[in-house]
Amino acid sequence: MAKNTDNLLNAKNEKYAEFYTLYEDIEKEMNEYYEYNKNVFRDKTILLPCDDPEWSNFTKYFVANFNRFGLKKLISTSYANDKKPNKKPCQLSLFELESPDYDETKTNSHGKIYTLTRRNRNVNKDDLKWKYLEGDGDFRSDEVKALRDEADIIITNPPFSLFREFFAWILEANKQFLVISDLGSVAYKEIFPHIKANAIWLGATRNGTGSMWFMIPNDAPKKKGQKIVNGQKYQTIGTSIWLTNIDHGKRHERIRLMTEADNLKYNKSLINKLPRDEEGKPYYLNYDNYPALEVPIVEAIPSDYDGIVGVPTTFLSKYNPEQFEIIGIGTGDSGKSIGVKKNYRGRTDISYTIDGVHKCPFSRILIRKKAS
Repeated sequence: MAKNTDNLLNAKNEKYAEFYTLYEDIEKEMNEYYEYNKNVFRDKTILLPCDDPEWSNFTKYFVANFNRFGLKKLISTSYANDKKPNKKPCQLSLFELESPDYDETKTNSHGKIYTLTRRNRNVNKDDLKWKYLEGDGDFRSDEVKALRDEADIIITNPPFSLFREFFAWILEANKQFLVISDLGSVAYKEIFPHIKANAIWLGATRNGTGSMWFMIPNDAPKKKGQKIVNGQKYQTIGTSIWLTNIDHGKRHERIRLMTEADNLKYNKSLINKLPRDEEGKPYYLNYDNYPALEVPIVEAIPSDYDGIVGVPTTFLSKYNPEQFEIIGIGTGDSGKSIGVKKNYRGRTDISYTIDGVHKCPFSRILIRKKAS
């Protein structure tokens, strides 16, 4: 998990670190909330910070769906090109260049703000207004904080290197949000307690724990995880997810489970991961330093086991708070808070023993099944 997180961090700190979220990924995610609650965005002001309005698919999507969602206002801001690390020459859009408000002295040094406000009629893209911000558009500036405080919902793909700070910035204002992150971030001490308290959760497109593709500049350095489609370069990094505190239907779907005996008999994916006793029969492991059962595959949680089990972090993509409760996570400060004692350096602080050898699994979330 740490390796994937490091890959994402390094990728997004590179010279050509413009990672544009694909329109279809935004559409797929937003439609889940709208289908679950047709009024989820109605009469709301949405802020898209950390954006690049001229090129961003977030701005394009919400402009196109402004009337359908019944939005009150859309605000999209960008960060000044001169302030970006290892910046490259700024590519200006015709939208800015052909505007009477274009200012050559501000285009690189100032952020930009785009707004779309509901009138007494349906709005369209021609109603989109823009101007230069007074400052550089940093989300931590007083100028953008004021926009945050005005908004009802914050939606964006924030800079990963500043994710902890950005997340605190959202919580400070007590706003609804929907942001892209990496699965490894759920273990952060600033984030996991909110997941445990059922105050935030993973987004609706549950394949979010797999690969998301991002559009990148065609002159970006060649590296692993890239593809070119119709002349456009794309990059996939880490295990991307959506994090949110907006309700959706997928988090209320129950995981279908089998008994322990049936798992050990029929679940071939599980059986291939388990040790065997002297008679050659597979069995579940118990941790050496915490009273819980090791379950390496989420679908292998025994339906007839009422104790605590340790499951992969991908469990969060299927987590139903009505079916399970989260006890803790077996790593770092959050692990210490539930009494997980680290006995040696490993991939997580909980361990088990196979054939006399202590082993640590990848990060494990400790959960317990709720009474039916």
